[in-house]
Order: sequence, then structure tokens, then C-alpha cells
Amino acid sequence: MNHSQDTGSRGMPEDRKLYIVDSINDLNKLNLYPAGSQHLFPLQEKIPDVGTNSGNGSHSLFFMGLIIILIVSLALVSFVIFLIVQTGNKMDDVSRRLTAEGKDIDDLKKINSMIVKRLNQLDAKQN
Repeated sequence: MNHSQDTGSRGMPEDRKLYIVDSINDLNKLNLYPAGSQHLFPLQEKIPDVGTNSGNGSHSLFFMGLIIILIVSLALVSFVIFLIVQTGNKMDDVSRRLTAEGKDIDDLKKINSMIVKRLNQLDAKQN
């Protein structure tokens, strides 16, 4: 084994070694290609972030759940509005019937009072 190569890189972490290799590759590309024709990736694109890709899935899942909840809420609100309108229509029908029956009751009272008066007149004539 070549012990001299290991001593120079023994103290460096693995990520740092990869960064140095990428930097050397970028310098070689600059020397090979004319200026402006080669796009070098910034440091943030070279170092992978752990957990950022899994976050995108949870965000999309969150938004899908939110959309489903909003759709269900809209359906429930529409159903409640429908029930309120139907209940209002039924109440209007009931109040119309009550007013019509009230008028019928008033007419029956008038007829009853006329009958009582007529019976009283007939009773007075007989005595």
C-alpha cells in the first residue's frame, strides 16, 4: 500500500473530498471550453440536501388533502343552503294554510253567531 497518499487525505471528511474533486473538474472544464460556453453549477446544486425531496411529496399531499377538504366543505355548505331554502318554502306553505284556516275559523264564528241570533229570535217569538 502507498502510505503517503493516505496521510494527506486522512483528516478530510468524505464530503470535503468530493467538493475538491468537483472543483478540480470545474477548473478543467474552464480550461477546455471557451469562456461563456460552459455553465458551471453553483455549490448549492452540487451538494445534495437530505430530506428536501421527501418534503415536496408531503407538500403535494398536504395540498391535495386541503383541496379535498375544501370540496367536501363546499358540498356541505351547498346542501345546508338547499335545506334552508326548502325549509323556508315549507314554512311559507304552512303559514299560508294557517292564515287560510284562520279566515275559515272567522267565517265559522260569524255563521255561528248568526245562527245563535236567529235561534234567540225564534225562541223569543215562541215565548
